[in-house]
Amino acid sequence: MNAPLPTALHRPATAPYDPAYDPLVSDGPGHNRAHAPTWWAASAGTPPEDDGPVTGDIDADVVIIGSGFTGLTTALFLAREHGIKAVVLEANQVAWGCSSRNGGQGQNASGRLYRSQWIERWGLDVARQLDAEIRYGFQTFSDLVGEIDCDAQPGGHLWIAHRQKKMDFLARETEVMRKHFGYDARMLSAEELRRDWCDDHDAQGAQHESEGISVHPLKLAYGYLRLARAAGARVHPASPVIGWETHQGVHHLRTPGGTVRARAVGIATGAYTAPGLHPSLRNRHFPVLSNCLVTRPLTDAELAATRFQTRIALTDTRTLRFYYRLLPGNRLQIGSRSAITGADADRDSHYRLLTDGLARKFPALAGIQVDHSWWGWVDVSHDMMPRVWQPDPAQQVFYALGYGGNGVSFSAHAGRRMAQRIAGGQDPLFKLLPIYRDALPFPRQGEWAAPFRRLGQSLLYKWYWMKDEIL
Repeated sequence: MNAPLPTALHRPATAPYDPAYDPLVSDGPGHNRAHAPTWWAASAGTPPEDDGPVTGDIDADVVIIGSGFTGLTTALFLAREHGIKAVVLEANQVAWGCSSRNGGQGQNASGRLYRSQWIERWGLDVARQLDAEIRYGFQTFSDLVGEIDCDAQPGGHLWIAHRQKKMDFLARETEVMRKHFGYDARMLSAEELRRDWCDDHDAQGAQHESEGISVHPLKLAYGYLRLARAAGARVHPASPVIGWETHQGVHHLRTPGGTVRARAVGIATGAYTAPGLHPSLRNRHFPVLSNCLVTRPLTDAELAATRFQTRIALTDTRTLRFYYRLLPGNRLQIGSRSAITGADADRDSHYRLLTDGLARKFPALAGIQVDHSWWGWVDVSHDMMPRVWQPDPAQQVFYALGYGGNGVSFSAHAGRRMAQRIAGGQDPLFKLLPIYRDALPFPRQGEWAAPFRRLGQSLLYKWYWMKDEIL
């Protein structure tokens, strides 16, 4: 028996935002928690209608767990391309996790590996086919952005060399992109960068690639929500999965308001995956924190001093990179790595990392008022590449995870590919490309090493800082 659509009377009061939430130690992502205090949540406008929390037992063909970019686009493409009307379950508010806390940079990328690393790892032929798939994925993202009012800022991406020795690295990557993949990427001198783009005082030069669209991420997610529901999907916030049993091929997903029964389940929970949600995900990816802030609007004098003539995405060549851009309304957004644990996330030193980095890059903005500051978890796979995968051919369970900070654009295509797999569709690429043919890997040292990953992360951060700033 299907539950009736909920009314406003059925909606529970929103629970407070939890700044110390930590996916490795918290008991699930919560129940109907408020969004993080991001600029995106403050400026996205009134949220679109959803279907309210689950208020009784429901039968569905497909359930998607998670209502971020991946979950909503999976539901959208299930309806548009396969005629399947999915039920989306969200523990908190729509797009509560990664999709409302990121920097909004949509790049022609997937995971954290460079294209030269693709060649080194899988050979040129597979790398070229992977590149073609990522380009197709970027087109999926671009097409959807074209349907949604999400403050899109096209024009590509600038990769800023923060030290002179990084110019050689960027030049080699630019040559790889041009020679092997046919891109029009080009190198910029420090003088060209300051004259035509912005005066980043860190910059020794840059690489420009023309493929890239920055967006207001929560407006984008709300657009996905509208499109998915218009196509027939049902989206239920405040409905965390608190129990999962499978009987004779039917998945019984228990929520506080009722049980949802489905023949297939797609997992799209990113770094906010609850511990024990499904055994196929145990220790398969690693959540790391990223910090972000948005300033007050820059004055005309500050715009002149920083020489901002671009609104495209910028990232620098640090391993612990800064990502930043000028937003509509002339606010500046900047983000970078953050704490190791959720309990430590609000320490002032993590905030100062961003304000000091902003002042170093743009001295005229030293001490500028910060209107919004937040942090969020990023799902990083152990080999730095995402996966769209069915863990067990005998079980209709699928996941799309592990974007490593490049999920703004690729999540749209991951949703499209996960919808295809859920619907039983086939593609030769599913057997060829590593992002489709293999599961998310365990830590290289083996599953036994998982409890020690945060100790290793702390040591790695110190080593990365040495490499980025001194060596």
